[in-house]
This record gives sequence, C-alpha cells and structure tokens, in this order.
Amino acid sequence: MSIKTEIEKRKTFAIISHPDAGKTTLTEKFLLFGGAIQTAGAVKNNKIEKTAASDFMEIEKQRGISVATSVMTFNYKNKLVNLLDTPGHKDFAEDTYRTLTAVDSVILVIDCVKGVEAQTERLMEVCRMRDTPVIIFINKMDREGRDGFELLDELEEKLNIKVRPLSWPIGIGKTFKGVYNIFNSSVRLFDVNKTKVAKDVVEINNLDDSALDDLVGHNFANDLRENVELIEGVYEPFEKETYQRGELAPVFFGSALNNFGVQELLDTFVNIAPAPLPRNTNTREVIPTEEKFSGFVFKIHANIDPRHRDRIAFLRVCSGKFERNKFFKHVRLNKDVRFANPATFMAQDKSVVEEAFPGDVVGLYDTGNFKIGDTLTEGEEMMYKGIPSFSPEIFKEVINKDPMKSKQLDKGLQQLTEEGVAQLFTQTLGNKKIIGTVGELQFEVIQYRLKNEYAASAVFQSMGFYKACWMTTTNKAKMEEFVRIKQTEIAVDKDGNYVFLAPSAWMLRMAQENYPEIKFHFTSEFKVGMGK
Repeated sequence: MSIKTEIEKRKTFAIISHPDAGKTTLTEKFLLFGGAIQTAGAVKNNKIEKTAASDFMEIEKQRGISVATSVMTFNYKNKLVNLLDTPGHKDFAEDTYRTLTAVDSVILVIDCVKGVEAQTERLMEVCRMRDTPVIIFINKMDREGRDGFELLDELEEKLNIKVRPLSWPIGIGKTFKGVYNIFNSSVRLFDVNKTKVAKDVVEINNLDDSALDDLVGHNFANDLRENVELIEGVYEPFEKETYQRGELAPVFFGSALNNFGVQELLDTFVNIAPAPLPRNTNTREVIPTEEKFSGFVFKIHANIDPRHRDRIAFLRVCSGKFERNKFFKHVRLNKDVRFANPATFMAQDKSVVEEAFPGDVVGLYDTGNFKIGDTLTEGEEMMYKGIPSFSPEIFKEVINKDPMKSKQLDKGLQQLTEEGVAQLFTQTLGNKKIIGTVGELQFEVIQYRLKNEYAASAVFQSMGFYKACWMTTTNKAKMEEFVRIKQTEIAVDKDGNYVFLAPSAWMLRMAQENYPEIKFHFTSEFKVGMGK
C-alpha cells in the first residue's frame, strides 16, 4: 500500500479540556466505539473501582486526574485513529501545549454547567496560534446546565472562533432524551448505559416525521424543530474547508458518561478531520507524502512500567515511512540510531510495530539519547520547530533528605525533567538544584515519583524568583560580566545554557536596560543549534 494511501487513512488528534469536563470519559467511549476496549471503567468513584484506560500512573489513579499524556491507537470505519489524551489540570499545561504540536486536529470538551473556563481559553489560544482545526463537544447534557444558544454565544466570544452546531440536544438534565444530528439529519435516542456501546438506536431521517412526536413527546419535538430552524437561519452553513483552516468550530452536544451524542461526534470526526498535515523545520516545510522518513520527539516518559524501569520517547512521524531496525539520523547528536522494539500503545498496553506512517505516534525505548524536540531523519540536517519550554512560574530548591541516595536523586531529577514534567536549573554559585514549574501540583508528582520510582527522598524549599530567562548574546565579554555581577541569580539549564533567575519584574527590566547586548528569552524555542 502506498504512503499516500496510508496517510489518507490516518487521523491524529488530541482531546483537551478544563479538569472535570469529562475528557477522560470521552476518550474511553471513543475506545469503546473503536473496539479497543470492551467495557469502560471510570476514574475512581464509589461505584466503579476500575481505572480509566488512559490513566496509568499510580498518582493519576489516586487523584482522579490525568497528569501525563497518553497515546492510544484504534480503528474506526476504515480509519486508523491516533488519540492523544492530555492533562486537563492547569499545572500540566506545558505538557498539553507540546502534545498539540504532534496532532493535526483537536476535540475540545466543555462542561455544559460551567461553560468556558480559564484553562479552556488558554488551551484554545495555543490551537489558534497554529490554526489547529477544533471540534467542540459540550458534555454533561444529562445535568441541569445552561441553555445551548447561551453556550454557543460564550464559545464565540471567549474562544475567538466562529461556531456551527452539527448536533442539538433534545431536552436537558432530567428531561434529556437524546440528540439530533444536523450533519446527517437523524435523531438518535439512547438508553442510559455507562459501560457499553448502546445497541438500540432509533433513527428518524425527517424532523417532520410524526414518529418523532411519539418518541420524545409533542413539546420536545416542536422545540427541536424550532431550534434547528433558528440554527439554520442564524449560523453559517458548515463547510469542511473552513473547519480545516481553523476558522470554524463544529459543535456537538451529549453526555460522554451515558453515551449520548458520542457516536455522532466520532462519525463526523473521521469524516471531516484532516489527514496528517505538513510541518515546519528550521530549514523548510516537510510534506507528509515525501519518500524519506522524518519525525520529532514531543514527549518522554520514564517508568511507564516501573517493574522494567523503561524510558520511552514518543515520536510523531511527519514524512515517509518509519521502519523497525532501520538506521535513522539523530540530528542533534549527529549519529545513527535504530530501534529493535518500537511500540504502539493502548494506554499501558504496548505492542511492537514493524512500520509507521505520517500521523502515527511511535514509542521508542530510550537509554538517555533523547530530549524533547529531537528530530530523526534519513540523513537530512533539519530540526522540527515549535516545541518550546516556557519560563516557569514557581521555583523551589531541592533538599535531599537521604544523602546515601544522592545518585538516585540526581538520576530521578534528570529523567523527570527530561520528560518535561518540570525544568531543572543548577545554580552556578553553591551548585543548588532548583526545580521550576508552572503549578504546585507538579512538585507533588515529582516528590511521589522520586520516592516510588527512584527510591529517593526529597523536599522542596520555595525560592522567590519571578521568571527564568534564557540568555543569548554575540558579545561574550558582556555575558561574562553579567554572569559575574549577578552570580547569585545565574543558573544553567539541563542543556548547559545560561539562565537568569530574575527576582522581580523590576530587576528583569533593569537587566534588559543595563545590558542591551544580551537578549532575554521567555521560551526555549531559540535553543535549536545553540550553546552557551
């Protein structure tokens, strides 16, 4: 089968949301429809003790949140779907931002009770920066939530994107009876079923059909007819091209927990979502149909299976064909590497893959060769762009509680920060280890994983820094002068690049004014091909 045919079969997307909007539940229902799992679990609650298929780190099971991006692959209607489930918690936003570089489209989950929340707006900003096509799923319609039209207005206003409903709810809360699929003009009524795919589906292909009144009642049927007429009059007709350019977001309504509206969403997604798209490098744009393989690492995860101490780099294939046991060029290290056991994933279940095509995400067993953003090619010197680290907002010094385990602590800190869980800075004066994060919860995760995966015990002591700024200059003497004068606020990152730990916004502004020869960067994007 040709590379072009393989590419056309693939849909690679991420599900994003504010915490508790129902993202992980929707992920499970997609896997159910794709036949990848037989029965849905639920994030730990009083009734169901099974754990969500995509949450496999122990701390995720305990807290009921996703803190690491999971990669899952399943087949649906002759398409191979690569689904990336992302952390919803704001403290892990950076992991989500990086994951968005590896997908071609996004499904955004909104809670119908809470509407658009702060984290939703931030995630959408990242999508808008890249013109990523977005489908919106308004979830929890089985709860007493807000009016559908009110939610649509809020989506347009707060997310800065035009919307177009492609399904509409029949009732809400206790009176929620199902959804009308505007995209293909059919009504589906489901029984409440939290664990299996509903088999009894009633389809009505015409809203004027009196059978609709018999099924949902005359009042609900009339409300639906009026609402759909209003939608057709107010909102622009749906066009696939406008959606794929990231200018229009189709909207679906439903209840992921009860399987309402999920199949409408999935059926439309595989129909309209883009196949793998071109990607930019530091030298040129790469087209997926090119014969030669290339790809980039967007995530690293140590100890997916703590019993085997494995470390896996997640690689997005961008062009050509990835093959098991074939040598590829690791551009940053300038050396050839090959992989005996590349893997695909169904949460923590792995299987060896012989070949992979653009859009696929492959897990590469790694002994420490990879960092986030690394590029593999068939020899071409290029690096994929757009996978930055951001300046942290919280800084804490690492205090070793067990000097006998110093080696384990150093190894744990190195591996966890290479995963992108947090950033590690080493203060040049006193050799202090400083962790920088965007949220407090990351420290809890790091502490837990250091203890359980590396047998290292550490606590964290707050430090009063405002921002971490990477520095570049062509004036070596000025850089040396700045580092000497500011030595208590200078650190190096894990790649050996100088970082200014600014104590305050005022001190940063003064440094910028007093040293115009030095550029202060707030993301690590500049670092491609750069040393100190």
